[in-house]
Amino acid sequence: MVWIWPLAGLAVGVIAALLGIYVVVPRATAKTVKESEEKAAQMIKDARRESDDRAQRIIREAKDEASTYKKETEREVRKRQKEFDKREQIFFRSEEKLHEQLEKVDRRRAELDRRSSNIDKRESKVDEREAEIEKELQRVAELDMETASKEVLAVAEEESRYEAAQLRQRIEDETKNEATEIARQIIVKAIFRCAVDHYSDSLITSVEIKNDEMKGRIIGREGRNIRAIEAATGVDVIIDDTPNVVVLSSFDGVRREVARQALERLIQDGRIHPAKIEEIVETCRESVDEEIWRAGQEATFRTGITGLHQELIRMLGKLKYRTSYGQNVLAHSIEVAILAGIIAAELGLNPKNAKRGGLLHDIGKAADPEIEGSHAEIGGRFCKKFGENSIVVNCAEGHHGDVEQTIESAIVQVADAISAVRPGARGEALQSYLQRLHELEDLGNSFAGVSKCYAISAGRELRVLVKPEQMDDVLTYDLCRQIKQRIEDELEYPGTIKVTVIRETREVATAK
Repeated sequence: MVWIWPLAGLAVGVIAALLGIYVVVPRATAKTVKESEEKAAQMIKDARRESDDRAQRIIREAKDEASTYKKETEREVRKRQKEFDKREQIFFRSEEKLHEQLEKVDRRRAELDRRSSNIDKRESKVDEREAEIEKELQRVAELDMETASKEVLAVAEEESRYEAAQLRQRIEDETKNEATEIARQIIVKAIFRCAVDHYSDSLITSVEIKNDEMKGRIIGREGRNIRAIEAATGVDVIIDDTPNVVVLSSFDGVRREVARQALERLIQDGRIHPAKIEEIVETCRESVDEEIWRAGQEATFRTGITGLHQELIRMLGKLKYRTSYGQNVLAHSIEVAILAGIIAAELGLNPKNAKRGGLLHDIGKAADPEIEGSHAEIGGRFCKKFGENSIVVNCAEGHHGDVEQTIESAIVQVADAISAVRPGARGEALQSYLQRLHELEDLGNSFAGVSKCYAISAGRELRVLVKPEQMDDVLTYDLCRQIKQRIEDELEYPGTIKVTVIRETREVATAK
């Protein structure tokens, strides 16, 4: 019976275990399940949160990586674009250089073609020359010693003359350039220091009147008043349809001035009859004589010349009413005196004689018309008569190169030319001007080898075109000298004439 109790205990244990299994285990299991579910839900929530965080991190990283890649890609694209632009520019420059080289090649080819053509021409000329030389050698071989020597000497003489002409041309060019520069400096200084007023006069003088009724009073009954005026003054009184104007015409400026003053006084006075006319004309003549004297004295004051004879001063004053080619002779003489004095001083000479000779160089133009001779001859005689020295007399006689000149006379001639040829100083009649141009061109065309000849710059320059196949440079130089010499010997002209000879070779080719 002892064993029953253990079995009972075992049974009780088994039953208790079974009760625990059916009662305790389900409760524990339910608690565990609940905890497991809570843990699972928490784990799911954590897993979701972690996955969201990871997804966002992955997205951010992907965006950053994509942005970085995009920037790198853009940099690479810009870099490649720059390289492409650079290569494109290099390509364009290379293309331009290629075009330039092609153009140079074309020009070079054309130049070579032209030279080839010239070479062919020269070869033909050389062949012709060789044939001529061969014929000449054959001819010379048949000559005797004396004849051959003469021909050799003639050839040598011609060559020597040619070389001498070249040497002379070079020496003259050098000397001319140096002398021209010195002369230009002297003349420029003289012109800058000379300021003389000029005015131009004509052969008529107009007198204004208040009304046309005065014209009838000037004419007078049956024209007696106008005849009295013309007889007393020596001028022509022209009364035409021009309103309020009476014209006085005369070649003598002094007479015209006397008539002008007399007519103005008569018009102002109102009493016009022959007796009054003679009285007023005589008064005006005395007044004009006083003006002539004052003009002569003023000329000596302006030039600083003293000791002139009174008659020479009076003759200088008369030049105020004399014109030459429209240039007032007294104003011209004053200008020549100033220029001559300045040039003489620049050359280291005594300016007094040059200035005196310049002032009196045209004094012969003030002489009365009945005195015979040129104005230079008459001026020389007057200067000698009234006590001027030989240098001044030579300036008056030789300022046109008619007699042997002193250095002062040559200076006066230069100053005279400067004053005469400056623009606006003188005027010429159209017919004589055109005739001088035709004579100048005809003279140039008269030389052999001249193709064309033109007078330009108002006749101050003769431009000559020569045939290049007939003239070389040395012959052109000699032709220029010959034309210049003939112009000096055969033509009369104011100032200077520049001769320009042009030798030009032209080659023309037509591309087809």
